[in-house]
Amino acid sequence: MSAPTSPVDLYHHSLRLLLDKNIPAWVDLWAEDGLMEFPFAPAGRPQRLEGKEAVAAYMRHYPDHIDLHDFPDLRIHQTTDPQTIVVEMRGVGRLVQTGAPFDMTYIAVVTVRDGRITSYRDYWNPLALQESGTDFAGSSR
Repeated sequence: MSAPTSPVDLYHHSLRLLLDKNIPAWVDLWAEDGLMEFPFAPAGRPQRLEGKEAVAAYMRHYPDHIDLHDFPDLRIHQTTDPQTIVVEMRGVGRLVQTGAPFDMTYIAVVTVRDGRITSYRDYWNPLALQESGTDFAGSSR
């Protein structure tokens, strides 16, 4: 089976990889010059990751801190650009360090070119960082 290339199919595939905790395969979905942005990132947190290597470094320890179980309430919206989608979803699971529930609402704007993620703007809730065990990326990246 060939790799998904449409933005919707690629995004669904990316969520499956996150649930499977397969971060290397998730990173492989990115273009070498892919850009990940966090417009609501608080001070001391990364607001922009430039390139696949930076995305890989940021996500490397994610499963050690957040054990995702599901993405309920997933809604994917097409835009006037056929390569760009807007995603509304929740990520639910538990925080590995404390065992506390994890429940985060996301809105993402994702652009795919030639079957790879080239841009991912992640509008997550920075107030969630107040929970112990959520600092999987650290503030130095």
